[in-house]
Amino acid sequence: MRCEWAQDGDPLYLAYHDEEWGVPSHDDRHLFEMLVLEGAQAGLSWATVLAKREGYRRAFCGFDPGSVASFEDEDVQRLLGNASIVRNRRKIESALDNARATIEIQAEFGSLDRYLWGLPRHSVESAPRSIDDVPSETEASRAMSRELKRRGFRFVGPTICYAFMQAVGMVNDHTESCFRRREISNTRPYRP
Repeated sequence: MRCEWAQDGDPLYLAYHDEEWGVPSHDDRHLFEMLVLEGAQAGLSWATVLAKREGYRRAFCGFDPGSVASFEDEDVQRLLGNASIVRNRRKIESALDNARATIEIQAEFGSLDRYLWGLPRHSVESAPRSIDDVPSETEASRAMSRELKRRGFRFVGPTICYAFMQAVGMVNDHTESCFRRREISNTRPYRP
């Protein structure tokens, strides 16, 4: 059995649920990618963003923060014409700002991974019975949001931060009946 949200048969959703969602990630590029994609989702469905993921990878240099941080106004204009991503100026510009903030964090902490996983949150095992038991935000996601905004990140509200935390395995919100719950739990303990 899978989590309810992944039972519609969409192959992208199935692969994302079965192979990636909730798996602890410590790769800076992947963490940056998920921050950008979760921000891009604001006001949209995850299916829309997931369908554009490969387009995002091409448009944003494989989510290399250094490359994206060097984008300029003409790059924003080019991206606004790119139908393979969400063409929203504020979301595009936030990806550039987030890349620049990521570079600063990497310089200060050594990696985005060390910084994000070092934020007060610790691993959370919530064991939801159904999707209705999964919160849209928590105190930890509110704290992460405040901290990221303080450091210049954009499109990182508490709900986006919680979705990010779920995506990169900072919390395990696979439902009790989902086969991935136990598999993900076996990846513990998390490292800070």
